[in-house]
Amino acid sequence: MTTSLLTHDLTHSTRSIISSLETLRQEHNLLLSSSTNDDKRTHIQQSLETIDLGIDEAIVMLQLENHLDDLDSETYKLMLQVQRLSQENNWLRDELSVTEKHLQTSTQMKQEYEQDIRALNESLASITTNENFNLTNSIDIDKDMPSETKEQTSINSNTNPDIKNYSEVPARFRTLHNLVIQYAQAGRYEVAVPLCRQALEDLEKTHGHTHPDVATMLNILALVYRDQNKFKEA
Repeated sequence: MTTSLLTHDLTHSTRSIISSLETLRQEHNLLLSSSTNDDKRTHIQQSLETIDLGIDEAIVMLQLENHLDDLDSETYKLMLQVQRLSQENNWLRDELSVTEKHLQTSTQMKQEYEQDIRALNESLASITTNENFNLTNSIDIDKDMPSETKEQTSINSNTNPDIKNYSEVPARFRTLHNLVIQYAQAGRYEVAVPLCRQALEDLEKTHGHTHPDVATMLNILALVYRDQNKFKEA
């Protein structure tokens, strides 16, 4: 602000000097035209040359001052631009830091999900192997079973439908049931809910909506939603 005032005062003074020099030049021209003395005319002519030189130098100073004003304006604009770029740079650094944290969290969650998927695949593979083994054993046992035992087993199955229904449910559904409970107790609802829905969908497709385990899985799903305060879904 002080520099701007000084420049303004200097410009005003220079313009005043130019005006005074032009007035002085007019007076010298009048003297030169009215004088008949050669020596006097020579001195007046020299003074006019000096006045013209002063006017030219003052004009150059004005032009230089205007140029300096333009430079000051450009400098101010550049300073504002540098300040804005610095603020944007700080903002980008903050955004980069937040993004890196999110990436780290996502990578960690991905690793946890991959571990869960591997564990589930291993469990399902083990369950499938056990089912095949149990199926083979049941066929062998049924083949060698005496006729009296077969009749008694058939009677028990007919008189106790719950046992029959339970035996019809594959072991992998019971394992999914246990996994859902374990993940829900651990607070891993993002894993428990999809598992519960998958088990429920498979049970409904294979055994219908009236199967007892369907009601059990529905109750478990409702409890999981309740623990998450999702009462509307429950």
